[in-house]
Amino acid sequence: MNDIKIAVIGGSGVYKLDGLEDVSEREVKTPFGKPSDAIITGRLNGKMVAFLPRHGRGHYKIPSEVNYRANIYALKKLGVRKIIAASAVGSMKKNIAPGDMLVADQYFDRTKTRKSTFFSNGYVGHIAFSEPVCGELAGLAADVIEEADVKVHRGGTYICIEGPQFSTLGESEIYRSWGVDVIGMTALPEAKLAREAGICYSTIAMITDYDCWYSGHDAVTADMVVKQLEENSQNAKKVISNIIDRIDIDAESVCACCDAADNAVMTAPEKLDPEIAKKLGVILGKN
Repeated sequence: MNDIKIAVIGGSGVYKLDGLEDVSEREVKTPFGKPSDAIITGRLNGKMVAFLPRHGRGHYKIPSEVNYRANIYALKKLGVRKIIAASAVGSMKKNIAPGDMLVADQYFDRTKTRKSTFFSNGYVGHIAFSEPVCGELAGLAADVIEEADVKVHRGGTYICIEGPQFSTLGESEIYRSWGVDVIGMTALPEAKLAREAGICYSTIAMITDYDCWYSGHDAVTADMVVKQLEENSQNAKKVISNIIDRIDIDAESVCACCDAADNAVMTAPEKLDPEIAKKLGVILGKN
């Protein structure tokens, strides 16, 4: 089953990949429940690619209902080594405008109810997460976006809130005082779980609005976001296709993503539950 090295997780506005050939669907079973949807696989630019709509086809899952553990587990089971994740976000800085893209290099977690680790139930592990994205993949993404004549911001902090409500003005102003660049609802725990699974991960944040802090900007509404999403989605699909075209799936990664969990387990071997160890074997194993 592990024959696919690249995956795209589509967020709001990115519900499919154009140009896929030999398309099929895979229902992947995981010990963490069902992924957001069947995983669509096919060949793009000569490479086998998996596509997973984060909110399900038809966008029927709010961010807190997404089964992030099942999604990452399923992609790892398919053999995925690199994930390009699209995410619609609001801007927290005036120079980051609707229609721009930002390739995040840091995250700030303000979620409250989500399962954010594969480690639990007598299997304790801690991974390093100071540099939470794959620098190599993020750099490639930024290069490709720039070449596509889309304004790109290289690096920035993505604050991830629980949602599904947009921020209050008070919250928005506080987040801005912390120096964050964009605000969204889906990058976490996705990025954390990808790191535990040893998968290179990069978020392409598509700017839809200025949140509610900017007095020269109308209050954020779903209609406003959807309108900007429609404008962003075509650029996003083109950019993602070009990133896939440039990924060398045969090259050894120079980043430490794939080795993140090598020395993470703290539990003494004699204390490990064999069933839990078997369940996590897919996550901790190398593709």
